[in-house]
Amino acid sequence: MVVLTLITIFLFREGFGFFSQNLANLRLYRQAGLEYVDIIRTEAEKQTALSRQLGDIRLQQMQAGADQAALGKFDEFANKFGEQLNGLLSDATDQAQSLRETMLQPGSHAGASVIGTESQDEASAAATPAGNEAEQMATLRSATDKFAQIADSMKAQINELLAAPPALTSAKERKAFAKWKAEVEAYLKQLPAVVEKLRAWDPNKPVPAYRAITSFLFGTQWITASFWQDWYGIIPLFVGSLMVSVVALVIAVPLGICGAIYVSEVASPIEKSLIKPYIEFISAIPSVVLGFFGIAVLGETIRAISRASFMQWVPFFPISERLNVFTAGCLLALMAVPTIFTLAEDALRNVPRGFKEASYALGGNRLQTIVRVLVPAALSGIVSAVLLGLGRVIGETMVVLLCAGNRIAIPDFTQGLGAFFQPVHTMTGIIAQEMGEVVRGSIHYRALFMVGLVLFAITLAINYGAQKLVMRYRMSIG
Repeated sequence: MVVLTLITIFLFREGFGFFSQNLANLRLYRQAGLEYVDIIRTEAEKQTALSRQLGDIRLQQMQAGADQAALGKFDEFANKFGEQLNGLLSDATDQAQSLRETMLQPGSHAGASVIGTESQDEASAAATPAGNEAEQMATLRSATDKFAQIADSMKAQINELLAAPPALTSAKERKAFAKWKAEVEAYLKQLPAVVEKLRAWDPNKPVPAYRAITSFLFGTQWITASFWQDWYGIIPLFVGSLMVSVVALVIAVPLGICGAIYVSEVASPIEKSLIKPYIEFISAIPSVVLGFFGIAVLGETIRAISRASFMQWVPFFPISERLNVFTAGCLLALMAVPTIFTLAEDALRNVPRGFKEASYALGGNRLQTIVRVLVPAALSGIVSAVLLGLGRVIGETMVVLLCAGNRIAIPDFTQGLGAFFQPVHTMTGIIAQEMGEVVRGSIHYRALFMVGLVLFAITLAINYGAQKLVMRYRMSIG
């Protein structure tokens, strides 16, 4: 209890102040107009994605031998669906950055509200731009009318071109163009709502204090050292940790429990003397060695298998990344097997001998005795073994840091099981990777300690649940 208390105090002490700094960060994001510019940025990114899709269709047409006239029609689309919005975004970005620098200067009223030296009401009042800040904000807000003009012009030109689409050589390309056309029409249709959103945007609208907490616990971006805006959302890291743990448990639980049942009830003394020490020896292998094995052997092997001709029936094969959720999960399963095996075998061995003898006396065979008597009697101990294995897996650092791919993004779950073959980052990995590079006391430094606090709470809850199940098991056989 003393150790747990000291760890908790340490994490809170080092993480203290993160939420106040994060709230100040969010207030600056709004008051400096970065939030306003990101509304435009979202639409520009959608436009870029649509342009990229059109470019892919054009490339397919060119490879199919389409004539220059047909390709020229694609170029017309690209020109009308081109750089106007990106140019507006570039100008607005420069203006917002300049306004932010002005607000951060000493003596700025808005800057004082951002660093949190005033109450919420005073901060809202002080956030009203004055002098040069007001002029810069007015210049930035003029982008709304320009955005509306660009949207109207682009809509008229694109609709004119859509009325006479390019000639396509195959049914596949016609289907792809029809899909692109539907997405473009949906994109153009929602632009008026974006204009209204820009007009309604208010830089002086207060940012509630709870946003500092929710943006961390439910945020889907972890962006640091950005020239624009830093975000500290734990969801991508939590999802990565969860997916790796799921893969590890799916592999480790059947192996560990089945191995424990075999050694406890089936194996001969000679087999026990061989199997048990070797399984428990796995826990002595350094995790960094397993990580190097994953990089050099396992990851490359999995990728090579995915490219084999006999695996082409799998929808998401071949895979391009050798370091991914599945690679890290397989290695963590190897680390979790000894924990699950040892605890499950102890649970089975501690079942009163009378249970087994009564089953045999009633005519039950070995399989029936194991399935219907021993395993149910030891179920609490087996579940606690699984939970402790989960705690072992979710707290592992080196293997996931080396083998999970370290991409801070939520995997694309539209690919189904293919999401488990995509790179991720984990809570333990991000702490190990970034802690040595941050400035002590900075918001990034405190954010990493908050991630550690969340991880500590998760592992503590898992271990507490496991201990409760062990106590319940011991009481049931006492």
